[in-house]
Amino acid sequence: MTLNFQQVYEKIRAIGQEAAARRETLERQRQRAWDLFQAWKEKAALLAEKVERARGYDPTLRCAIPLGAPLDSAFDPAPASVPPILLAADGSQIAPDRHAAVLYSLVNVGAIVLRPGSGAAPEVFTESSLLFDDEMYTESGALTEEALALRRDLAERRVLLELARQAEGPRLALTDGPVELWGAKNADEQEYRRHLEMHKSILSQMQEQGVVPAGYVDKPAADLVIRLLEIAALPEDEMKDLRQRHPLRGATDLWLFSRLLRGGQRSAVFGLQSSSRAHYTGDLALHFFYLNAGDEKHPALARVEFPRWVAEDEAALNALHAALLEQCRLMGARPYPYLLHRAHEIAVVRFEEKQQVEAMLELELRRAGGEVGQKSGKQSAKDNR
Repeated sequence: MTLNFQQVYEKIRAIGQEAAARRETLERQRQRAWDLFQAWKEKAALLAEKVERARGYDPTLRCAIPLGAPLDSAFDPAPASVPPILLAADGSQIAPDRHAAVLYSLVNVGAIVLRPGSGAAPEVFTESSLLFDDEMYTESGALTEEALALRRDLAERRVLLELARQAEGPRLALTDGPVELWGAKNADEQEYRRHLEMHKSILSQMQEQGVVPAGYVDKPAADLVIRLLEIAALPEDEMKDLRQRHPLRGATDLWLFSRLLRGGQRSAVFGLQSSSRAHYTGDLALHFFYLNAGDEKHPALARVEFPRWVAEDEAALNALHAALLEQCRLMGARPYPYLLHRAHEIAVVRFEEKQQVEAMLELELRRAGGEVGQKSGKQSAKDNR
């Protein structure tokens, strides 16, 4: 037995005994959040000013920025007159493994292009980048899993830009997750800065090409609008304690917009206040809306991110809204953009493929007189289980 089930069971019992009390607390928090939402829904300008003041106390503040529309706005889909070409990309990676016989890593990007109404089958693309020797290092040292994820995210966007250049007319370029670049932000600042500049360059080139980039965040965990309501509720003389004040903890954006949005509707557009705001300026400033890709009985909320130039283009917003809904409905009861699902399937490196890459690499090194190490004792023991 590898788990002390008695200890786990005792904890589960305790959790169950407290469930009713937690539910009552949660309902009170939700009601307070809803009341604040209703009280401030027509005061977007005042809220935006308060967010600006709050930034002075906490530069890392992460919340929504109201842009003028009522907070409770809900928009039905408006299909585009010309269906856009849809492009989607996703990536996977093999991280460096010091226990393996050969140290290497790999980034694999899968992409798919669909031309609605053309009758043509979707086009599928794969880009595989093997990293070895000096490529396994950054300016700060050995390549980490975080730094590799950063390269993967950038590779996805670069592939989308290349494919978009080969198409004409309206184009939507979709990725899974936020448009904001994450990765090794804290672990390797120089690496992050370098990739951030390349990422912003790609976004600017997409703007020049007339391509609409968007990031689809399924079941988002960030409570950006709830945090906005917490700021609204905070007295000015308590603003200095902003980081410690979370009076609505438990209430979530998922709950709030599941209550507000009917099936197929999207919310108002919000700006994104985050520590990265200083990097995404002008037309690159990040914005988002919430989308209910489900229905009233079974809401399925996503946050959709895009740059400011998309936020200011009503036709682009409508095309994005309609295309995402159509893609999600292809997946049936579990809404998620079909093209992103297919891109993920294309990008995933299976275990058998990983083994084949390692075998090919070891064989080539031995043939060429290179050095091949041995697996660690720990890894060998695992392999023999």
